[in-house]
Amino acid sequence: MREGITVSTTHYDIAIIGGGPGGYVAAIRAAQLGKKTLVIERAALGGICLNWGCIPTKALLKSAEVLRSAQKAKKFGVLVDDVDVDFPAVIQRSRQVAEALSKGVDFLMKKNEIDVINGSAKLIGGNRISIDDDQEISADNIILATGARPRPMPDAAFDGKIIISSKEAMNLESIPEKLVVVGAGAIGVEFADFYAAMGTEVTLVEMLPQLLPIEDEEVSIELQKMFKRKKIKTHTEAKVESISISENRALVKVKTKTGELLGLDADKVLIAIGVQGNIEDLGLEAAGVQLEKGWIKTNAYMQTSVAGIYAIGDVAGPPWLAHVASHEGITAVEHIAGLNVKPMKYDNVPGCTYCTPQVASIGLTEKAARAAGYEVKVGKFPYRVSGKAMASGETDGFTKLIYDAKYGELLGAHIIGAEATELIAEIGMARSLEATHEAVLETIHAHPTLSEMIMEASALALDRGIHL
Repeated sequence: MREGITVSTTHYDIAIIGGGPGGYVAAIRAAQLGKKTLVIERAALGGICLNWGCIPTKALLKSAEVLRSAQKAKKFGVLVDDVDVDFPAVIQRSRQVAEALSKGVDFLMKKNEIDVINGSAKLIGGNRISIDDDQEISADNIILATGARPRPMPDAAFDGKIIISSKEAMNLESIPEKLVVVGAGAIGVEFADFYAAMGTEVTLVEMLPQLLPIEDEEVSIELQKMFKRKKIKTHTEAKVESISISENRALVKVKTKTGELLGLDADKVLIAIGVQGNIEDLGLEAAGVQLEKGWIKTNAYMQTSVAGIYAIGDVAGPPWLAHVASHEGITAVEHIAGLNVKPMKYDNVPGCTYCTPQVASIGLTEKAARAAGYEVKVGKFPYRVSGKAMASGETDGFTKLIYDAKYGELLGAHIIGAEATELIAEIGMARSLEATHEAVLETIHAHPTLSEMIMEASALALDRGIHL
């Protein structure tokens, strides 16, 4: 039992297995709706996102950003001598941020009178849950929010020392001399960028044709150019043939798209090829909960195949994003409460990658829009023309908006550049309100701001560009 929490009953209106961004948000919403709620968490409140994912990685990337700013301070008329990295302090700060936020979630549980039990939970049928095989509770409704974990390569299991996952990558004792990153999704790209800033020789290997494979092709091409400037080596359409360990080093054999076989020497190999759901030892089969391709199958209200059992977040399949898990959690709870809740839709979910420059997107890529049969109008405004970007010294990247030529619908947005992950929220709101290109263009944006680029890109899509 978590210190400071009193478990006052063995029956609950809602029991939630997993206290990550899906589970704890669902618990708070349930408490707001007057439901007697329990959270069962086997590790720390906040889940992987808060403790070993979203938050601590952003703290690391902030350290990299500060380092790069110091290194180019002379361009701004600021003289900074002997710029160096205290790597243990970088790691320590990241851990302190995560620990502070985990304590914050603990406080929210107490504030909302939500019971919390530390332990491993298992469904045992009849809406009953066994905890660590020595405690049993029941609930009218159960929400499964057990998340996911890094997926290993078939012939190269994680050893936590040389072949590592993202968890070990954010807690290394020293800066590796050479790092091979396998997988150029958001996690792989972020760690490649971070360690390159720390001085590591980084090689990034991706089996698909582009970095950040789900992003717009132009964005990925731009990112690859910028990584080349940072001396991050990238190999796309490349396959890892084998990883062998000898004398505390790794040899990664990679077949390139030309058929050449490379032997990459490395201190560490970070495997970032995806995740797999935490479905083991949950009692899913005994309870009759159906799976689909390794994920718990749900409908648009997050209901599983068993009445009274819901699943949210990563364990319910893609997109594997903390903000999606939180929204799914609220949807599930409000459905349980009988509210007139909207079903989950995934066509307006922002995706963010926090490398430098940042990448953010929402909606359709240009390629996907054309494949769907749309006649499109595209507006693309470069950071180098933005007054605010020039003043800030952040002129890499562009803002790209994709509109339906017939009705002016905003189909998608793709941004690579400074504060892209903040700018994308405006597009999400515009799409939620079904704003057209005229509405975006007619919205007065403050000057000078980076957000002006959204207005400028809309103007370019209508052949009404002013500053380009």
